[in-house]
Amino acid sequence: MNDTPAVLITGGAQRVGLHCARRFVEDGYPVIITCRRLRQEWQANPLQGIEPILADFSTQAGIERLVAQLHERGTRLRALIHNASLWLDDSHAGEGFQQMFMIHMQAPYLLNLACADLFPNDQPADIIHLSDDVTRRGSAKHIAYAASKSGLEGMTRSFATRFAPRIKVNAIAPALIMFNDGDSPAYRERALAKSALGLEPGPEVVYQSIRYLMDNPYVTGTCLELNGGRHLK
Repeated sequence: MNDTPAVLITGGAQRVGLHCARRFVEDGYPVIITCRRLRQEWQANPLQGIEPILADFSTQAGIERLVAQLHERGTRLRALIHNASLWLDDSHAGEGFQQMFMIHMQAPYLLNLACADLFPNDQPADIIHLSDDVTRRGSAKHIAYAASKSGLEGMTRSFATRFAPRIKVNAIAPALIMFNDGDSPAYRERALAKSALGLEPGPEVVYQSIRYLMDNPYVTGTCLELNGGRHLK
């Protein structure tokens, strides 16, 4: 039986979240991911060392059910990584803002408060919020999205103050990490031109950033820019 405290990654069923989950398993950690549905491909290729838990962050009751489940099973945490995200433009108006507020702010807020006692007192402990580089400049077409991610960054500093020195709390603000399969060549060219480094780095850079924050004992209340030098353009 692995007595190592677990890494919990919200929204870890695909892309960056799933890559990080698999990398944590390779490094010897038990991993729990939350997802809205179980993937059909997991039946043929079961997740190795990763336990998926169904969770609905669209309501407070759904968030509280996850909290209750984690406590009932006696979960011990090494890290809580808030990766769950929803990207909607402002054509969705109030409904979209409410959905993104719940996922990007309400769920991390409630989970952080309710799960602080799941971190062993005598071991390293980290909470990491996945924000977005868009908070640096704002967005004319994604105002609600940028606002909810900015709120998440603000909570980073507040929770770092509240939980210090027992739990470190930091954020990561990625820009382009990996394209979607349907992205056109023209879109890819425009996106790459926005950064000084001009590359699609892939999800490993997010894992490296998470591990930096976890492994460094002297960093809390910060937001790590992971944008390839977009702020230089």
